[in-house]
Amino acid sequence: MSDDMDMDCSAVLADVWLLLDNECDEATKSRLREHIDRCSPCIEAYGLEEKLKSLLTRKCGGDRAPASLRQRLTLEIRTTYTAVETRIEPAE
Repeated sequence: MSDDMDMDCSAVLADVWLLLDNECDEATKSRLREHIDRCSPCIEAYGLEEKLKSLLTRKCGGDRAPASLRQRLTLEIRTTYTAVETRIEPAE
């Protein structure tokens, strides 16, 4: 395998959960699927991640975070987003 292929594999494996969770756009999904379909190591890694996701769903799928935790996280995300947004300086 060439260095270029290794780099592609690293990028694909870094994004495999986006594909598994259906959290990527169609172009990314297509790029990931195309690579996985032609790359044996990535096919194997994808299969392992897919099995792990399935196991987690079966064992933990019914658990939900308490409402108070979800509310605190939502508030923290909004606060962090607002803080970051106010720090952005205009380009010179």
